[in-house]
Amino acid sequence: MGEQARAMLSDLLHIRPMRGTHRVALRAGVSVLVPLLTVLALGHPSWTAYAAFGAFTSLYGRNHVHLSRAAMQASAAAALTVSVVLGVLVGSLESPAWVAVPVAALVAALGAVLAAAQDWHPPGPLFLVFAFGTVASAPHHVSDVAVAAAVTGASSLFALLAGNVGSLVRRQRSRPARLAHVWTWEPVRYALAVVLAGGLATGIGIGHPYWATVAAVAPLSAPGRTAQLVRAAHRILGTLLGLLPSAALLALHLPPYATVLVVAALQIVTELLVGRHYGLALLFITPMALLMGQLAVARPAGQLLFDRAVETVIGGLIGGAIVLCQPWLRRHRTPGTT
Repeated sequence: MGEQARAMLSDLLHIRPMRGTHRVALRAGVSVLVPLLTVLALGHPSWTAYAAFGAFTSLYGRNHVHLSRAAMQASAAAALTVSVVLGVLVGSLESPAWVAVPVAALVAALGAVLAAAQDWHPPGPLFLVFAFGTVASAPHHVSDVAVAAAVTGASSLFALLAGNVGSLVRRQRSRPARLAHVWTWEPVRYALAVVLAGGLATGIGIGHPYWATVAAVAPLSAPGRTAQLVRAAHRILGTLLGLLPSAALLALHLPPYATVLVVAALQIVTELLVGRHYGLALLFITPMALLMGQLAVARPAGQLLFDRAVETVIGGLIGGAIVLCQPWLRRHRTPGTT
């Protein structure tokens, strides 16, 4: 136990070297900036969530090249669009809060299967859960489905083109990733994290339960038990520290276009840091997420910061608890085992 604790402490503080992140960061920044500016220019700030989640397509496949990256991003784009549409449908219900929890669990489980089959990087269904939860938390009408699908799809397509334009220009080819499926308990684990975190946050009555589900899911995709516990700690500590720059930026009451520029800059810095140190990246992820939410629906900053803190702690602790329980679950999942 002492050795594992020392390893965790070392990983908590370790900053890993990463090469080529500037290209990924610039692609991500452009992929976020252009769609958000477009929906603002069209006079529809309520569409910013759709555009932002489509832009998340650019975050996939950073370690892949050419057709391999394009195939991965195409599958992620389709999954993100479906997640947003499901969010609109749940958000159109009269009482969506409790319906959102099992549907988010289903999104997490199916997303985990697809992520494993396509060997997504970043792995896991984190962004799908985030997309669904964010959209489902806002009121919608069924008639919004077409707009949501179109805006998310167009933003995804732009990100796909921005991420692969170099391959098209150079006419380079590579073999795309092949679909494969191996049964594991990972989808069940993701679904359990969402049900526990989302159910608890919804039951308490906090304003943004999906932040708890995202925080619970985030640690589970890291490779190995120690790395998962470190990721949970990073999620909690990094988010709590990230509330300080968030409060400062929210206090400025930036106009929409300035907010988009800040969000794009934060996205670039996030991509420069996330592979090096997840906790440091959350100093920028946290204000970016809050500012994007304010673009669509402005809320009181104080309540927003409080909700983010409490729900992240809830989700992070639940995610960490699931990781700690894994050895026990492995021993008891099959009758007759010891």
